[in-house]
Amino acid sequence: MHAMRLTAPHTPLEWVELPDRVPGPGEIRVRVGACGVCRTDLHVVDGDLPFPGHPVIPGHEIVGRIDMLGQGVEGLALGQRVGVPWLGHTCGACRYCHAGRENLCDHPLFTGYTRDGGYATAAIADARYAFPLGEEGDDVSLAPLLCAGLIGWRSLVMAGDDARSVGLYGFGAAAHIIAQVAIWQGRSVYGFTRPGDGPTQDFARSLGAAWAGGSDEPPPQPLDAAIIFAPVGALVPAALRAVRKGGRVVCAGIHMSDIPSFPYDLLWEERQLVSVANLTRQDGIDFLSLAPKAGIRTQTTRYALRDANQALADLRAGRFEGAAVLVP
Repeated sequence: MHAMRLTAPHTPLEWVELPDRVPGPGEIRVRVGACGVCRTDLHVVDGDLPFPGHPVIPGHEIVGRIDMLGQGVEGLALGQRVGVPWLGHTCGACRYCHAGRENLCDHPLFTGYTRDGGYATAAIADARYAFPLGEEGDDVSLAPLLCAGLIGWRSLVMAGDDARSVGLYGFGAAAHIIAQVAIWQGRSVYGFTRPGDGPTQDFARSLGAAWAGGSDEPPPQPLDAAIIFAPVGALVPAALRAVRKGGRVVCAGIHMSDIPSFPYDLLWEERQLVSVANLTRQDGIDFLSLAPKAGIRTQTTRYALRDANQALADLRAGRFEGAAVLVP
């Protein structure tokens, strides 16, 4: 197998040839058809998240077909197309797992971070955490659903069913997917981009956003909720200013720069500030069954697997709309 591997933070990924891996009990081997490039991958490469202490293959938006089954795997078959997400394993024994909150597991494994991921021609996955994808749609268009879509969905659910007007701060991979879901649900979407980013604002409006502007601009009316996808702490007080009394601000990222101090008045009147962490398998089941009904169409830019460093650089610089996807 071949892979793009990270050996130390702040260094380029390296093209490597590795022995073919064999799945252990309860595991599957997936021949990768496509792997999305997520901002979390940037956080791993750039050292925003603690380095796991060993070389790692990034990538946690994996779409591919099972080409080997480990002992004891049930409910999956050779040749079946599956998706492998960020949450790669949970202990099943901690208080959070017992409470149905496996996204907060004390001893998890994360695909592309603490276990090898999909920037490769093949990947090993815990069979219990792989999602059957069926045959509708191509691998590249489905890959961003495995994290951008899933974390966007969890964030939208946390925003609340009563949030009829929703602001999305950072209109990238996650926002362009979840905007389509929110509009399909009958909500109004307000897209916030980097100040002066006219093309991305046009992109948001093309997806049906009621308004799009810079993150330094107020929306035309108070919002019921706001979701922050951009890893910029200064957006927290901006989003609190944008929501109505009793509104909710959801921080959707795994990493964010420091949040500046802000007056208590922004939080007062029962505004809420919450964060989202990881996902549950039920999130995946719910969202992946909803996506075809909502008619989600992902906008993607393809890169060859060998060009993973360029894809990460382009994501860092905001050089494309939607999502980047690696193809072996």
